[in-house]
Amino acid sequence: MENIKKTIKQLESQLEDYQLFFNSFYNGAIVTDINGIITHLNEPYSNFLKVNANECIGKHCTEVVENTRMHIVAQTGIPEINHTHLIRGQNIVVHRIPVKKRGEIYAVFGIVMFQDVRDVAKLAKKTSFLEQKVEIYEQELRLLRSTKYTIDSIIGSSKVMLSLKKEALRATSNNLPVLIKGESGTGKELFAQGIHHGSPRNLYSFVRINCAAIPQNLLESELFGYEKGAFTGAGPKGKPGKFEIANKGTIFLDEIGDLPLEMQPKLLRVLEEKEFERIGGNKLIKSDFRLIAATNRDLEEMVSTNQFREDLYYRLNVIELNIPPLRQRKKDIIPIAEHILNQMSPDMFSYKINLDSEVKKALKNYNWNGNVRELSNVIERALASIEGDKIRLHHLPFKIFSQKNTNTNKGTLLKEIIDIAEKNAIIHSLSETKNNKAQAADMLGIHRTQLYKKMDKLNISLKDNE
Repeated sequence: MENIKKTIKQLESQLEDYQLFFNSFYNGAIVTDINGIITHLNEPYSNFLKVNANECIGKHCTEVVENTRMHIVAQTGIPEINHTHLIRGQNIVVHRIPVKKRGEIYAVFGIVMFQDVRDVAKLAKKTSFLEQKVEIYEQELRLLRSTKYTIDSIIGSSKVMLSLKKEALRATSNNLPVLIKGESGTGKELFAQGIHHGSPRNLYSFVRINCAAIPQNLLESELFGYEKGAFTGAGPKGKPGKFEIANKGTIFLDEIGDLPLEMQPKLLRVLEEKEFERIGGNKLIKSDFRLIAATNRDLEEMVSTNQFREDLYYRLNVIELNIPPLRQRKKDIIPIAEHILNQMSPDMFSYKINLDSEVKKALKNYNWNGNVRELSNVIERALASIEGDKIRLHHLPFKIFSQKNTNTNKGTLLKEIIDIAEKNAIIHSLSETKNNKAQAADMLGIHRTQLYKKMDKLNISLKDNE
């Protein structure tokens, strides 16, 4: 027993020594577990962050350190050495190093590369690209250009979506081109913004260009810019192109499959050389950009029919994300619908709006050819016609609930369609007559007794119209 007490006392003494050493670092230091939960935070770092070190233990690193990537390094296992990190308005240099035990990551060690907390401002002035290159207002402009969606913003718990989010997370730690494939409305730009936001480029521009929306004769000037007087109608000062604006940031080429064939070799050269000339200019412009492209077309089929260059396709398709349509991931429909509802309803109502159980069934059974974009439209339309605090079946467009049994192989029953139509008509007439049943019956062209029977049969109460 005496030996055990002695051993415990020795261990406690060692722990005190380790904590003393940790707090004696001139550099700010932090340790998290594989889930991003803080296990150690030394005093120099807590003083700089203006937090209580003990109170931070057990919290997620994103709650304590702004713009942190400790949790991302824990998941990717890729160390980040000499990365710039914006904290409390200062650009500082940090290391984030995964710690392994028996070949498995079990923690991440982060250290801020400065000798003393009081020297942070001096070091930041030397290392900050923004303060060396431009005045302070440009930093604010870059922050305004930053994306608003992160990978965590992507709603979906289906197996395929969890896998896609994991792949997107891995893509944040490198600069390789990404090609996102999927039908219109599946959320391709959401993934693109999430990758940009989670990458070290997130303080710089996310530049989006829709290759299908810009006239062919203007596309080259949009991409590469032009010098003054380059062509009739050109601006007197010239104009930078999207690739120039995207320097140190990300350029997102949406609908890349609609890029004209004659523009494709020019794009390929820019991707390979990272340099170009403005239209009417003779000066080479270098741009350090990360490319993300998206398409709803089958590029491989287009390559086989000579509609898309094979060399460009392979240059784009380094990291590939295939987003399945909503109908192939039924598990995600209701969570996405409720997320959309929670985003929209506070602007229109002071109380929480819910989905009726029959509405949930109808939404899950509908095919959603327009994917999340169509789902968002249906929720918005339902909110515009809602009575009370719940979206019910009759608030949905007819095509949604008339299809509710198509995926269960039971067929759509004519009686159900008639009942729904009658219910909608009765509720509308009661609303128009301010719940006067006699006037409502006259409006419908039926006897008041018949109206009572139908209301009872269809389970309609005056509350439905309040």
